[in-house]
Formats: sequence, C-alpha cells, structure tokens
Amino acid sequence: MNDFSILIGGKAGFGIDKSGAVIGGLLNRLGLAVYIYRDYPSIIRGGHTFSIIRASKERIASHRNKADFILALNQDTFNLHKDRLKESSVIIYDSDSVKLEGLSDKVRSIGVPIAKIIKEEGAGEIMRNSCIIGAFVKAAGIKWELLEDIFRKEFTKEIQLNLNSGRRGYDEAKELTKIEAVSQESLPLVSGNQAVALGLVKAGLNTYISYPMTPTSPILHYLAEIADDFGLKVIHPESEIGVILMALGFSYMGKKVAMGTSGGGFCLMTEGLSFSGMSELPIVIVMGQRPGPSTGLPTYSTQTELHFVLSAGQGEFCRFIVAPGDTEEAYFWSAQALNLSWKYQIPSIILTDKNLGEGIFNFDINSVPDIKEEAPLLWDRKSPYKRYLNTENGVSPLAFVPEKETIIKVNSYEHDESGITTEEPVLSALMLEKRLRKEKHLQEELEKFNTVKTYGNKDCQIALLCWGSNKGVCVEAAQGLGLKVIQPLVLSPFPEKQFQEALKGVKKLICVENNATGQLSRLLKISGFNVNEQILKYDGRPFSVDELEERIRGMVK
Repeated sequence: MNDFSILIGGKAGFGIDKSGAVIGGLLNRLGLAVYIYRDYPSIIRGGHTFSIIRASKERIASHRNKADFILALNQDTFNLHKDRLKESSVIIYDSDSVKLEGLSDKVRSIGVPIAKIIKEEGAGEIMRNSCIIGAFVKAAGIKWELLEDIFRKEFTKEIQLNLNSGRRGYDEAKELTKIEAVSQESLPLVSGNQAVALGLVKAGLNTYISYPMTPTSPILHYLAEIADDFGLKVIHPESEIGVILMALGFSYMGKKVAMGTSGGGFCLMTEGLSFSGMSELPIVIVMGQRPGPSTGLPTYSTQTELHFVLSAGQGEFCRFIVAPGDTEEAYFWSAQALNLSWKYQIPSIILTDKNLGEGIFNFDINSVPDIKEEAPLLWDRKSPYKRYLNTENGVSPLAFVPEKETIIKVNSYEHDESGITTEEPVLSALMLEKRLRKEKHLQEELEKFNTVKTYGNKDCQIALLCWGSNKGVCVEAAQGLGLKVIQPLVLSPFPEKQFQEALKGVKKLICVENNATGQLSRLLKISGFNVNEQILKYDGRPFSVDELEERIRGMVK
C-alpha cells in the first residue's frame, strides 16, 4: 500500500486524538510519511470526533475523502463515514455497540467485542481505543511487538492495562492486508503549533504569555512543558487584555516576548497592538484563525483574519505579517518574526489556523535555512539617551530598565525623541514619518528571504494561488493536474517584486482560500494584481485533495 488513510472515530472522551497520534507514530516507524487531520466539536464529552491518519511513501500535507480503514468505536462513526468506504476498504468496529446496516458486501469487516474485553480486563472506558488499535495492527499485517513498543513510549499511565486491551483486540482480529515497512528515514512528527513554539525558542524567546483559546492553546501547554529546559517564563493571565499589556511590560524590560490568541482574543488586543506601534515596543502575536463572527465555530478552521490583522489598531504604523504553510515554514518564520520584531521595534503577527496548528506533519529540520538569534540595536552610552532618536531607518537604539545612567521613557501619546508628550504639529509629523520609515527598510531586508514560493509545473500558464495551510493540498492537487502553485508567505509588507517574478508566464490565476470573500484576492488587488478565478470554502473544514482537484477541473477544461 503506497498511499492509504485510516479514519478512527468515536465520541469526545474516547481518546480519539491520542489514538491518531499512536497510529501515526506506528506508521512513521515503518518509514512512511504521515499527515493527521483532527476534527472535533467544542464539547468535552459526547458529540462526534474523528481523526484521519494518512500515510504515503511521499511526503504529504493533506487528507483524502476516502478511507482504506475505518475504526468505528460507536454507531455515529459508521453512520457518518460509511460513504468514505471503498470496495477495497476494511472497517473494524465495536461489535457490542455498532450495527453495520447498509454496508456493501464487498467491504471487509472485523467485529471486536470491545465493551466485553474492557470489562473483563478491568480497563477504563478510554482504553477502548487501545483495543481497536490492536485489531487494526493485526488486520494490517503489522507485528505486535512494534505496537507494544509504541504503547510503552506513548502511555505514561496504566501501561499494562493498555497493553492487555490492545493485545485482546489484536487476537480477535485477522490479517486482511499487509502494510510493509519502507526503507527510508523516518522524520519526526510535529504539529504546526509545536513548530511555531520551537521557532520562537530558537530566536531567543524569553517569555510566552497567553489566555487559552483554540487553536493556539497547545502552544501555551507545550511551552509550559519545556519551560525549564529553555529557561522560559510561561504565563497564563486573566484575559487577553492582560496578555498584551503584560507582554508590552516585558518588552519594555528587554525580554523577547510572544503571545498566542485567536480572532476573538485579538479583538481585545487591538488597543495594545496600537500601543506597540506608537511606543515602538517589539511584540510577537501568534494569531490562530477560526470561523467567526463572534464565537463562530471555535474548534474549526478558516482564513478570515487577514484584513483584520492588516488594519487592526488605530493609526498608521509598520507591522510584519507572515503566514507559514507547513511545519518547516512555521519553525523558520516564527523565528524570523521574533528577530524582525526586535530589529525594527515593531509588532509581528504569525497567521496560522487550526488546520496548520493542530495538524500533525513530518518535520525535516535539514530543509530549514539556518536561523540565528539577532541582537537588537542597543544604546552605545556615548551620548545622552533618547528612546525615540530620529534615525535614517527609523530604528532607535534601545536601553532597558534598570539602567542607572539614564531615564527610559516610553509613551503611547505622541512624543518627541526623548519620549516627552507633544502635540506640536511639525514634531508630530516628524515622529510619524520616523516610525513609517521602518517599512521601507524592512521591505528591502525581506528581499534576501524567499517570501514567495512556487511549486509544480513552473512553465504552466495556469497557477493556483494559496496562502497558509492550503499550501499542502494545493501543491498535491497541482502535481496531479500539471499546474503551477504560487504561495506568498509574507503578507505585510507585501513582497510585490517577488510576487511579480512568480507570476511570469501565468495567464490564469486561481486563488484557493478558506473564506467567503477572497481575502488574499482583495489584498492582491490593492497591490495591483488581479485574480482570474476563486475557489472558496468556508464551512470550517479544510479542502481534501479529491475535492480541490474536482473544483479545479471545472475551471481548467
């Protein structure tokens, strides 16, 4: 089997997320590339949750509609996903609670009395997943010893009960196919959120502050786990307003700080963002997009906050905005966001979403360009300190409290070079021009980075345009259809020169986005570029490869 998918489903509280990680780790150990998509409602228990684990000999970053294996822990999983079954598929199910009514005779099935086994083993309800994974391993022709090793590494509690439950499931099943090991290097499995966190740490992160909000909450949890290893301060304040004001305080003291939120939390941070712009205090915000308005679909995904972050905060000030499309880009550009924020003393925003942040991908550190922590411009102590010294590139030397030899004054009011409040018209205009001057120099520096990438058939006159998490599905669909892909990574300041170069030879540009209004298309229009067609999806779910291919075919006939 060169490319196949496993769907495991049940209700919230059945450990579906952990099951996906175990199966993904198992397949990764066999040398296969893995991508995991998670789908779950905004409730702690009940409802329906599932994960799709796709494996291939080639690296992948998207899912397909059809499943080669369905592991059904409850009736909803069968009812909701039976249309994903192919004639060659296998369904493994809890025979104590699932009825396969309407199942095609050609689909192979294995019933496992999971409720009975769990009761006999004295195991907890959540160990139903260990039982059905054991049955899958047997059906897929994978040796028990490999699963046993994975269980011992993945589970920290009640290991023996999990092993017993898994072995019972294994013994109840029969081998129906064989997933062979692949002789290639196994790359580690990393989520987008973990990659963002590690990139920030690589660039010298000192403090991370966040009020938990899907889909960036895992960054808070992950950094809290590794805080002692890297000497980090990880703080959970009482609100998003508290988050950004605390971050500004840490920045004032010279501490490299980042914070995580989503659209609703970012709404509360906008005044603090504007404060950062005026006071020139560097901060980094990880903005995980999810469907709105208001609460919207809190555990699903979207690309609706591009124009929000472009214009958030009153007044005019320079900001850096980047939208990585995979784990390597999330790692690299999170580090650069922190570096550039401190180099130019501006706010940086990393745009992610649930599909990238909570998706799990292979991560190849060797493909990431070298990252170095960059030191900010510091006061040389040779002249009287002026916090807002008017310089050629708009960047003023920094000093941090407690500094015995000077006063360090920052101000959210318009101010002079020393930070003293002013309303004088000539000086006010001068200081605004100083702050805005940074953007020209930032844009020039970004020319040394690959801010617009191309993939696929680079000679094709038809190109897919994508940003953020749609990179993976667009690249795969384009490879199948012989098209070109253009992916802008930096969205502010927009890399017009590199984008123009990427457009050479393209006569038809099709923009693929997870929103209803074509936000990247609108941004391009502002920059003088036109999109010919749009493929939009806005139900909170990502494009599958099959779905996107079908919609593209309708436009390129």
